[in-house]
Amino acid sequence: MRFEKLHIGFALTGSHCTLGRVMGVIRQLVEEGADITPVVSESVNTVDTRFGEAAYWKARLKEITGKDPIGTIPEAEPIGPGKLFDCMVIAPCTGNTLAKLANGITDTPVLMATKAHLRNLGPVVIAISTNDGLGVNAKNIGALLSAKNIYLVPFGQDSPLKKTNSLVAQMDKIPDTILLACQGKQIEPLLVEITSSE
Repeated sequence: MRFEKLHIGFALTGSHCTLGRVMGVIRQLVEEGADITPVVSESVNTVDTRFGEAAYWKARLKEITGKDPIGTIPEAEPIGPGKLFDCMVIAPCTGNTLAKLANGITDTPVLMATKAHLRNLGPVVIAISTNDGLGVNAKNIGALLSAKNIYLVPFGQDSPLKKTNSLVAQMDKIPDTILLACQGKQIEPLLVEITSSE
């Protein structure tokens, strides 16, 4: 039970194609003792896609964690004053959320939850999933790599020939990244080769 008594805020943003893999990680964390509070972006909260309807994903989160996901800024704000989490995770973290976090913008439930947690100097684990990680968002990844209390899940190019700027984290490395982040350590290696179907 590696995560027994660990309170984790787990935020999901709109990389809808990655949500299925992340659900498996959340289930693993719960099975290993973690107390998970889900947080969803407006996109995950309201948008139906070919990867699943919003209601489906929210129902799965409640089934796995036993909690309704936080889906509004007012619901997320008490996280800081209440010191509710030992660790905050954003997975998948889109380029949009990545850019806003790197530039101090707090206009979504996920960003409010993260800001509220960071006020307590707690670790934030980010698992990126973005089509512009080696494009305009590269500077934001660089900014977060040097930011205090921010830890990245190992990532690499998932489709270097078809989507040359695309980066995605190894979602199965989220648990190990959390454990090290709670010790103030960045998991290594950070840059990894991603198996692609190309």
